[in-house]
Amino acid sequence: MGKRVLGVAVLLALVLLSMPAACAVTVIGSENDDEARRIAAARAAMAAQTLGHYGMTPVYARDIADGQYPVSVESDSPYFKIVRALLTVEGDAMRLEIGLGSESYSHVYPGDTAGAEAAAQADWICGEAKGDGTAFVIPVEALNRPFECAAYSKNRQRWYDRRLLIDAASLPEGALSFPLPDYALVEKALLNYAADAPAPETTAAPEPEAPRPAAIDLPDGEYSVEVNLAGGSGRASVSSPTLLTVREGRAWARLLWSSAYYDYMLVGPTRYDNLTTDGGNSTFEIPVVALDAAMPVVADTTAMGDPVEIEYTLTFYRESIADKGRIPQEAAKKVLAISGAIIAVGAVLNHFVKKRRR
Repeated sequence: MGKRVLGVAVLLALVLLSMPAACAVTVIGSENDDEARRIAAARAAMAAQTLGHYGMTPVYARDIADGQYPVSVESDSPYFKIVRALLTVEGDAMRLEIGLGSESYSHVYPGDTAGAEAAAQADWICGEAKGDGTAFVIPVEALNRPFECAAYSKNRQRWYDRRLLIDAASLPEGALSFPLPDYALVEKALLNYAADAPAPETTAAPEPEAPRPAAIDLPDGEYSVEVNLAGGSGRASVSSPTLLTVREGRAWARLLWSSAYYDYMLVGPTRYDNLTTDGGNSTFEIPVVALDAAMPVVADTTAMGDPVEIEYTLTFYRESIADKGRIPQEAAKKVLAISGAIIAVGAVLNHFVKKRRR
């Protein structure tokens, strides 16, 4: 009874799949998308299949009447061509005698090459010369399902992976306890139906948002802020305090690295390139997305040859914000300006002293 139910179910599936598109049930929304995706997956499976047909249901010894039957066997290799095959069914066991059209192989093994090489030689199946070729008798578990059959080449002295499939449709009438669908027709119906099926609706992924600088209650202008760098190897550093620029009530920082080999930084998905062009240490202006909290960033360095992106965190401290004169670079500018003024004044005084001496 169970076998008849299975046969009816398979036939119903075939009828449904081979219905014209005009008779198909109309679906909408996500159901329509799911159907299209299933059809696309089936087409991909058909394209990748090398043996048999899509949707083949395995057939076991319990489904076949005892006896010997010539059958059709597919091989995935043109170098392992089967010219005749005889299936023997006895109770719950099956064995297959295959005949090759050459004497190139001395042994086969019911498994892959790794299994054959690990197995004892007594487990190898030795070939028997028959006519112009070689015959092997191998155990079989199911029809309509590919199975491994490693083959040992006499000339190459090595195992090769081979896959075989016994086509249950090649059994004579009456051997099977239930009717088989026409799997070639199933494939054709699927392909024809897929051509008319609507493509699944796809929603483009939203563009990642650029990082938004943190709001800060200061007039627009330039300030200094203490910053702490963590992560990486611990050898790199950034100058602190660093320049903090407030534009339209939002915070931006100008970072000076201890190395000239950083070529870009990432804050979220946005890239910021090195602003230094004279070969000095790398400088970047980046948004400060958080104050008093670790802010993840990525910095790309070429110091090791190939570019390497390194993850860091930066922490900017709100309470440290002060006049930009605290920044080392700004202090150096003041020193240079004062030194220049002193030199200029000294030069003028020296000029007048020399003039009076004359």
